[in-house]
Amino acid sequence: MIGQAVNRVDGPLKATGRAAYAYEHWEAGQPLYGFIVGATIGKGRITRIDTEDAEGAPGVQLVMTYLNAPAQGPRDESIPFEYWRAQPMLTGPDIHFYGEPVALVVAETFEQARDAADLVEVEYRAGRGRFDFGEFEDDTYIPKTLNAGLPTDTAVGDFDAGFAGAEVKVDQQYTTPYEFSMPIEPNASMVAPHGDDDLVVYVSCQITDAARDSVAGTLMMAPERVHIVTPFVGGGFGSKLGIHSETILAAMAARALGRPVKVTLTRQQVFQLVGMRPTSSQRVRLGAGHDGRLAAIAHDVTMHTNPDVEYAEQTAATVRSLYAAPHRLTSHRLTALDLPRGTDVRAPGEAPGMLSVESAMDELADALGMDPVELRIRNEPTVDPERNVPYSDRHLVECLREGARRFGWENRPATPASVREGRWLIGYGMSAAIRGHFQGPTTVRVRLEPDGTAVIQTDMTDIGTGTYTILTQVGAEGLGLPLERVRIDLGRSDHPSSWGSGGSWGATNSSTAVHRACAALRTKLLDAALGDTRSPLHGQDPSAAVFSDGDVAIGGASEALREIVARHHPDGVEAEGQTRFMGDDPNYSDYSINTYGAHFAEVGVDADTAETRLRRMLSVFSVGRVFNPKTARSQLIGGMIWGVGAALEEEAVVDPRSGAFVNRDFAGYLVPVHGDIPADIDAVVLEGYDDKANPLGAKGIGEVGICGSGAAVANAVFNATGVRVRDFPITIEKLLPGLPAMV
Repeated sequence: MIGQAVNRVDGPLKATGRAAYAYEHWEAGQPLYGFIVGATIGKGRITRIDTEDAEGAPGVQLVMTYLNAPAQGPRDESIPFEYWRAQPMLTGPDIHFYGEPVALVVAETFEQARDAADLVEVEYRAGRGRFDFGEFEDDTYIPKTLNAGLPTDTAVGDFDAGFAGAEVKVDQQYTTPYEFSMPIEPNASMVAPHGDDDLVVYVSCQITDAARDSVAGTLMMAPERVHIVTPFVGGGFGSKLGIHSETILAAMAARALGRPVKVTLTRQQVFQLVGMRPTSSQRVRLGAGHDGRLAAIAHDVTMHTNPDVEYAEQTAATVRSLYAAPHRLTSHRLTALDLPRGTDVRAPGEAPGMLSVESAMDELADALGMDPVELRIRNEPTVDPERNVPYSDRHLVECLREGARRFGWENRPATPASVREGRWLIGYGMSAAIRGHFQGPTTVRVRLEPDGTAVIQTDMTDIGTGTYTILTQVGAEGLGLPLERVRIDLGRSDHPSSWGSGGSWGATNSSTAVHRACAALRTKLLDAALGDTRSPLHGQDPSAAVFSDGDVAIGGASEALREIVARHHPDGVEAEGQTRFMGDDPNYSDYSINTYGAHFAEVGVDADTAETRLRRMLSVFSVGRVFNPKTARSQLIGGMIWGVGAALEEEAVVDPRSGAFVNRDFAGYLVPVHGDIPADIDAVVLEGYDDKANPLGAKGIGEVGICGSGAAVANAVFNATGVRVRDFPITIEKLLPGLPAMV
């Protein structure tokens, strides 16, 4: 079953509205509703807060502020990962960023809570905030830690000497804006008291284990008293790796009132309370010979961070494994601003980093007068250039060549701004893609019931990527069962724990654990049957066993799995499988394990208005073995489209007076819609199997689609117009002044 294009097994539930998301659970009865009141300054202190009118409003049950909030556990930075730490709320009068929660109003209905929230009176003493990245960009410091645990800075060879001696140089500054994950389902939670001391937390989250520990740490509860329920998640893209204010505030209110409390963020609140991809200023320096071979590469990144909760995106790490060059330099620096903390947004590091690096590679190709595909092939490394270890499985050159062939790259305009169709300037662009492959600790329990049905349990989440489906496929193949006899039970903290969905690790971690659990379960079943004189399999050679169609066969003898279970395990039999943290797996130190791709785009730019339209796009990927081609293609194309948005549309704008995001809705914060994306977009996956990644030979694909795809579009815009925009996104006002005059 692995490798089959199976339809989503959870599709009928979602299509008929029977899949319950965080805000839609009714098991606990009629809930109360909470609404968050946010600060209207970006820095300062509350001097007065009056809740009397709000408390007297119809239906109001509670108004919670820092004056009556319960004691909470502090953020414990000794816990290695931010998402497992306590997230205390309403802890004092100080304001750290615009929109920070200053009160929670709880009422019988959502409308009553929202109406009463307007009655909470708050007075502030405003301080001088740091809101403008450009103003403070030079005030930097070295991060304490880099996301993904990578080195903050690296140096190989002598970059200064290598760059100085290069025959052809590129030295450019690129900037990327604040960007948001913006899943369809806003962050939401319902918390219900259970028994004397327990809480049941229905929440939209990506890592169940992190959510449980974070809630427990904040409320100073034993983790086993917190029960997370998150069977369906309406998208995450990093914004739900950790929990946020809505969950903690709902939990505090539920404990105070002894009743279920629902809290969701409005779309506008998501912009202020969830975190975003940091804005960045990136200097990329490339030095090469006239033959295109790189002598020196440097990528230096400065990005914003919150002064209280540091986050350093690994933006310059992308280039470390990508191209060969003897002299190399990468660095990360942070500028503290009084804005919400940075956080993981789809393909953190690679997405903004490759937008700059792959644009710079295109600039180098233009300076050399060389085909951009050929330039990349000439700089293909034989070992990881900075770690000096072999690649586990690298087929980037094949992606480049196959993509060029399929796309018709030979028709690319050799001279920028040289091809026109009516009012449209036509251009081609391409880029390479790389994404690290990660592995985290994950445990899965597989249980075979007396009727021969398999139940797979883990706290792993499905954030819309198809986890229910691929685990069904892996379980069906592992036990030789038809799909309809495998049931997946996800998203509950009472199940074995995992690293959840994120970082492109979810599918491979959980599938590998299922694979191993099924192997252990097969061994139990075979041992029982082979040692049983009543079984047709008694005394047979276990190495010849074949599990298929609900039976196990050895030679000409066979027996139904349910018969073995009924005789030896009348209550059912189970086994567990695990993956370990990559730091404990020698493959991750002995090899450089990545996924790869090559993107090709054609754009049209209106010669009079600078309106840019994507005309077609093709990407070719190498990701090891594919569990399900249908869901894989969907993920890859979704990432490619995200890259189009990064190149042309997405940009959150900060009001430098208050620290508020001024375009905090979908009217002002633009993301690609159907009208922006042509039907002619496709993702092709090369056949592969990476035996160093895991026993299944598969690698994560959730984020490689976005890596570099924006640069392919940006490079196509340059090829169409001859105008190079380095301040992303490429908008009309940035492009129009440089358009060539047309007769």
